[in-house]
Amino acid sequence: MAQLQIHIRRAESPDAAAVAEVYIASRRAAAEVIRTVHSDDEIRAWVVAYLVPNLEVWVAEVDRTIVAMMALEDEMIDQLYVHPKWQNGGIGQRLLQLAKERRPRLIRLHTFQANLGARRFYERHGFKPIDFTDGANNEEHQPDVLYEWTSASK
Repeated sequence: MAQLQIHIRRAESPDAAAVAEVYIASRRAAAEVIRTVHSDDEIRAWVVAYLVPNLEVWVAEVDRTIVAMMALEDEMIDQLYVHPKWQNGGIGQRLLQLAKERRPRLIRLHTFQANLGARRFYERHGFKPIDFTDGANNEEHQPDVLYEWTSASK
């Protein structure tokens, strides 16, 4: 079996539509644990107007198709989504490794407490839960958890 060729690169403006589709598909697949509060069109507009132009957005491609995305802002992973068809193939791990290279001292991220798959993924890669909230400060109003990775966590 051939090794999957994953190409990771910085997102550019023309990538915004594909980034939005990965985000939408991933959130839709996790609908049991992630409440959606914006329409698909609102998400697309946000990705085009805000996310790609203002954050450090990276994409993972397979055969020139964007299959995953990660947005970094300061020490935070603001977004990390792998299209459901491409999950469990090491792509998310590759994006996390890139984040650790780009932010070698400290990375934080939020995920929903109910998203047990994401929580297991981050914990498997050295992230530690440091704060649990009732969700009052996120748009979805769902309980979340703040994770942290430091170079000492290696």
